[in-house]
Amino acid sequence: MGLSPDAKERLGVVFGVVKFVFHVGFIPTVLYLGFKKGAEQGMPPLTPLSLLWQ
Repeated sequence: MGLSPDAKERLGVVFGVVKFVFHVGFIPTVLYLGFKKGAEQGMPPLTPLSLLWQ
């Protein structure tokens, strides 16, 4: 039992949106989680500006 062309088109659109959201949101999510956790003991504090200089 195959999918109709209309269903394939809708799935393609959904997968395209998911791919776009993943590509745009991955790096900001990783940065957010890193800043939320904070620096390890003995390391300098994390700031958004420190990302530019290291």
